[in-house]
Amino acid sequence: MSTISNEKFKFVKRDDFASEAIDAPAYSYWGSVFRQFMKKKSTIVMLAILISVILMSFIYPMFSNFDYNDVSKVNDFSARYIKPNGEYWFGTDSNGKSLFDGVWFGARNSILISVLATFINVVIGIIVGGIWGISKSVDRVMMEVYNVISNIPHLLIVIVLTYSIGAGFWNLIFAMSVTTWIGIAYSIRIQIMRYRDLEYNLASRTLGTPTFKIVIKNIMPQLVSVIVSTMTLMLPSFISYEAFLSFFGLGLPITVPSLGRLISDYSQNVTTNAYLFWIPLTTLILVSLSLFVVGQNLADASDPRTHR
Repeated sequence: MSTISNEKFKFVKRDDFASEAIDAPAYSYWGSVFRQFMKKKSTIVMLAILISVILMSFIYPMFSNFDYNDVSKVNDFSARYIKPNGEYWFGTDSNGKSLFDGVWFGARNSILISVLATFINVVIGIIVGGIWGISKSVDRVMMEVYNVISNIPHLLIVIVLTYSIGAGFWNLIFAMSVTTWIGIAYSIRIQIMRYRDLEYNLASRTLGTPTFKIVIKNIMPQLVSVIVSTMTLMLPSFISYEAFLSFFGLGLPITVPSLGRLISDYSQNVTTNAYLFWIPLTTLILVSLSLFVVGQNLADASDPRTHR
């Protein structure tokens, strides 16, 4: 039997704290969200499209002297109905106006309306929903309000309000925000009622933690994916609302460009000079689709159950 050389081995000192060491890798919620979000190829493609459209919509108009209401070239027949080329990338219309400029000015207004309306509705919905979910007295009142409003078609309310208060940027945002928040508040209320009576929240309440703090610290972080998912549905829907209303001459004033206004103005060009109609429509579809896909992937990534 061969002897074991002591030179190959050495004694290790005893470490009483070794058992307390955590071998699991550090977990970062937002780091996991980012990794899960960027894992899908659809996210990369749609995010690239969305960023490109947003940058063009907000940066290009800063350097352009385009005037949507300028008809100085209307008598210049050489500038009318120029097909897309190296000088006029999207071509020109019957007034000699550049469609390239019109699309990005219009996209900027459409995106701004969608983002502002979504932000206002989500903020109001979260605040009201948080109070709604923890107060029984508020719940009784709000349920009656919700039952009444939810039975009226939302688009009908928006149309009536835009007729009543007139066309305008902030008027349109106001019309979109009057009742939309209540659906978000109702969703938040349901989620809070799911989490408020769980053991750790009951323990916090028993230890004297204020209800407000329980909602903010314990419950709201659980609703990140729900809130993100709600926002992703609202952003493209508000762009569609703006396009629909502007198409029928209701949303923005006729002097303010938007994707819906361009589609309406060039709807008679579906067959002749079709590029005037299809380019704004394609831009609208790209914005709405990229917002929806990117938002849905972000909502899935923000759900901790998808993290590994």
